Amino acid sequence: MTTHEDHIHSYFEACTSGSGEAVAKHFTENAVIYDTNHSPVATAISIGNFWNQIRTKWTGARWVVERVVESGDSAAIEWTMEGEHLGKHFSVRGSEHYSFRGNLIEEIRQYWIFDPENPGGGLIDYPYDQPNRIGSHD
Repeated sequence: MTTHEDHIHSYFEACTSGSGEAVAKHFTENAVIYDTNHSPVATAISIGNFWNQIRTKWTGARWVVERVVESGDSAAIEWTMEGEHLGKHFSVRGSEHYSFRGNLIEEIRQYWIFDPENPGGGLIDYPYDQPNRIGSHD
């Protein structure tokens, strides 16, 4: 039996390298993604199409799950999106809250800040690059 954490990791792998169909298969038919940077994206098919547009916007875009906490049909994660913008590497960090129906994602609420002029971000003064910090996968 797979966990919601397993499903989230599979979804992030699809965001990085899969097709729109591969992304869409992780969602209920009428799923919704709410975000702090754009209007909601509704339906599994629209979510898959949206990710195709995002992936082509950023050179080498890669999404990584940093931490997962799950309880019942809910999960919360911290994540990193890495990529390249105008020849310069960047990392954007955020948090998401998931609701599941069965083994499919029904809703995601995404919290992150994005500045298209200067992509990148995270918690101010958090030691992301230090090994052995709490939650580190190093």
